[in-house]
Amino acid sequence: MIREIVTIDENVCNGCGECIPNCHEGALQMIDGKARLISDLLCDGLGACIGHCPVGAITIEKREAEPYNETKAIQLMVEKGKNTVIAHLQHLLDHNETDFLNEGITYLHANKDSIHFNVEEVVAQVAQPKQTKHQKITTMHNSHGGCPGSQTMNFSSGNVSLDEQVSGQSQLQQWPVQLHLVNPQASYFTNADVLLAADCVAFSVGNFHDKHLQGKSLAIACPKLDHSNESYIDKLTAMIDNAHINTLSVMIMEVPCCGGLLQIAQQAANQATRKIPIKAIVVSVRGEILEEKWV
Repeated sequence: MIREIVTIDENVCNGCGECIPNCHEGALQMIDGKARLISDLLCDGLGACIGHCPVGAITIEKREAEPYNETKAIQLMVEKGKNTVIAHLQHLLDHNETDFLNEGITYLHANKDSIHFNVEEVVAQVAQPKQTKHQKITTMHNSHGGCPGSQTMNFSSGNVSLDEQVSGQSQLQQWPVQLHLVNPQASYFTNADVLLAADCVAFSVGNFHDKHLQGKSLAIACPKLDHSNESYIDKLTAMIDNAHINTLSVMIMEVPCCGGLLQIAQQAANQATRKIPIKAIVVSVRGEILEEKWV
């Protein structure tokens, strides 16, 4: 997909490192004396690092960027050398991106004869801290898809009378809730009213459960930090077309980046064949409802 992303002119970069602490997503690192973008995966393209470069080496360009294609990403890392590849793989490991990590390591092994550094040494260095390389990669393969935290659970037990409702009691009807983990075909989404909330909302709104979550199935996401926007659109489209959800309420914070979640929901609605009402709810950082309207 075409998107905006930072690019660094290595001929201009003087290695001062001023940009590194100002890339909050951790997509930039100092490698071999130069600032490098080690992962398209986490670069949001907003350019927070640009104003901190004293020599103007960082710019924003619009180009084809496929953050979910680790094979293409690792090909770029290989060209930059061993240290950049190690930083990239460690970056994936630190962020629990085990699928991407395994894909990258698979590419390195498959192409080790044409790579100008020792692939086994690189993989061992990344996986070495707590386990041997074989143990670490085996663990990652065995855990894929089997995480107990991803197991679908539906704890709704029918309608609850007003007398039984207790303020402060959880109104959560299912697990998991993170949009990256939920199955759009899960029974708790069928014919349901769905609440799509930004990650920070529930921590800001004191009566989130009683006022906003009650009677709804939940999905949460962060448009700034998550890397699955395209898959999020597909999942929401599936909820609309296949699970036949009734309504979709989108709760976001007042901060600008949060508006991306509403855009994701609207793109899914435009892509879907069914039409459903969407409500946008904007919350202040102090937990006040600033705006609530059907869009």
